[in-house]
Amino acid sequence: MERRTLPQADQRRMYGDLAWTWPIISAKENYIEEAEGFVAAIRQYSRIEARMLLHLGPGGGHLDWTLKQHFQITAVDLSEAMLFLARRLNPEVTYLHGDMRTVRLGQLFDAVMVADSINYMLTPDDMRAAFATAFEHLKPGGVFCTYAEFTPEGFQQNKTQCSSHSAVGLDIAFFENYYDPDPTDTTFESVFVFLIRCNGKLTIETDRHLCGLFSLQTCRETLEGVGFEVTLLKPEWEANVLVGVKPARPSP
Repeated sequence: MERRTLPQADQRRMYGDLAWTWPIISAKENYIEEAEGFVAAIRQYSRIEARMLLHLGPGGGHLDWTLKQHFQITAVDLSEAMLFLARRLNPEVTYLHGDMRTVRLGQLFDAVMVADSINYMLTPDDMRAAFATAFEHLKPGGVFCTYAEFTPEGFQQNKTQCSSHSAVGLDIAFFENYYDPDPTDTTFESVFVFLIRCNGKLTIETDRHLCGLFSLQTCRETLEGVGFEVTLLKPEWEANVLVGVKPARPSP
């Protein structure tokens, strides 16, 4: 049995050496309903025909597996390991390496979305930069969809959940824990523990992610500050979903 200690750092091994576990612990079929929700929101709120979608932070491409049935997708992610998985799953999608805070593609899209990868914006400046990227890549009348998944108002301290998964010769028990060691800042810890049994031999891996924690009001005001007209979608979604429309004309 191998053990790894947990250094006090933002590891994000899920997007590096542990990325291979993603298709096993998180089946693409589990994302169909979520993806269809994004499709419905885009169709409802867009003021133009939505055919071309920019997906910022697609991870392993599990949402795109459904979204590609509705849109022509260009997607940008910072993790080369996740991009490898996404390209293998969705060869029809154009996947590019880049940072959602700074990437500029020189192209406008009918719709832009950021799902739970928005959680990795750790400061108000990070969040504003990601929202500005979305705004600058949208056609007038186009729509931007994102989450405000974790907020101080709804945060459950020390929330823990687990699941078990199997593949040929492999069993993985996966534990997730959310903890906010400092309620005065804008981050919390998301800690993962993997019990990986390969043909019965156990390996224990740990992973630690720092994630952003912003009030719903801050998220909304930041979107509005960038230039969006904002709508909050509740309660039909489990998480807060913010929809921003780029005005057809600049505000006076």
